[in-house]
Amino acid sequence: MKKKFQIILILLLSFSVNAQETARISLKDAVDYALQNKSDAKKAQLQIENSEYLIEEARAGAFPSINAHGGLTYNPILQETAIPTSGFPGGDQLSDPFIILAMGQKWNSVVGVTLNQNLFDQTVFTGLKAAKTTREFYRINAQLTEEQIIERVATAYYNVFVQKEQLTTIEESIENMTRSRDVIKSLFENGLAREIDLDRVNVQLSNLNSTRQQLINAVSLTEYALKFYMGMPIAQPIELYENDFRVEQLLLGESTNIEDRTEFKVLKKQQELLQLQKEANKAAFYPKLSLTASYSYMGQGDRFPIGANLNKGVYWSDFSSIGLNLSVPIFNGFAIKARVSQADIQLRELEQELADTRLSLDLEYNNAKSRIENSYTDIENQQQNVDLAQKVVDNTENNYKLGLANLTDLIESQNALVSAKNNYSNAVLEFKLAEVQLLKSKGELNTLK
Repeated sequence: MKKKFQIILILLLSFSVNAQETARISLKDAVDYALQNKSDAKKAQLQIENSEYLIEEARAGAFPSINAHGGLTYNPILQETAIPTSGFPGGDQLSDPFIILAMGQKWNSVVGVTLNQNLFDQTVFTGLKAAKTTREFYRINAQLTEEQIIERVATAYYNVFVQKEQLTTIEESIENMTRSRDVIKSLFENGLAREIDLDRVNVQLSNLNSTRQQLINAVSLTEYALKFYMGMPIAQPIELYENDFRVEQLLLGESTNIEDRTEFKVLKKQQELLQLQKEANKAAFYPKLSLTASYSYMGQGDRFPIGANLNKGVYWSDFSSIGLNLSVPIFNGFAIKARVSQADIQLRELEQELADTRLSLDLEYNNAKSRIENSYTDIENQQQNVDLAQKVVDNTENNYKLGLANLTDLIESQNALVSAKNNYSNAVLEFKLAEVQLLKSKGELNTLK
């Protein structure tokens, strides 16, 4: 038993280690994972599936409905009717002025089937069109949901990159400052440096380590956000591909086709649905024609009729009917007219929303273009600043070792390099976020899949 327990413990530990292996993911991997696992994407697919059942429900109104019915009635006291005897030949010779007749039998049983078929009902035809349009609406809405997921995942993905870049910059600064501290410590021990210089470097190192810890926390938080948007377990370690943070030249057009934007397509489909709703309200003005047919079998007698026949005092007979039902609306207090007017108001409101959305999407595209153009210039400037700051650090370190620069110059040059690298990372982040917005404004976010 002890050996078995040890084997099970080893297997569990092995499984735990394997479960926590770091997953290397690219932006495309992150997007694909999110589209497969995020609940928003799954719910959008369920809505598409549900639209098929909406169509089936609407189509059912064009098919006949068949219902079976049955009943069993016991009459403890039968209703009686009195017929005057004077109405019969020789009735005047009878002693009683009335003949008393019992109505029906003690037991009645009936089973049957009824068929109803709509021959003309405009609301059924309009409802079927609306159901099919709803399916198209859900498909477009699912595409919009995908684009929203892609946008969130891409933004979170790039935010993780920036935090990690800034963490790397701080760690490099700590490494450089540690080397400088060791040099100053050696000089101090040999009487060639002041103790205050050593203390100042230690304070600087302490501040850098504090900043490093804050960035470690920031990296964890941004990774948690990314994994949440992906629908990935938070405990799963991940590692990102650095190639996804490259800056590449993008083609910028003068304009984009607003009609291709999913947001605009959703509104256009809503417009179709509102138009169908208006037609459905108008359909209430149309007459309705339906066919009804029924067939029943009934048993009557003084005893329980099920299983009994005429020999046992139960009489069975069948009956049937076929009819046409016509309903013509004449007046309903102007309720239908009011509903049609309400639908017309909703259509006009949506037309205003479409016009505003068109302007908004056009503005979004031009803003994205401007951000991209400005980001190119900013990235070039920040790269030059990084190169210059690195050159200043190298020269200051050499001058400090030769006694030609003081400690303040050394610390300030190190801080300037950290600031320049962080500014460069932020410029690249601004470019990548603007790239996402540009793809969104052109309706091309799916290229990140």
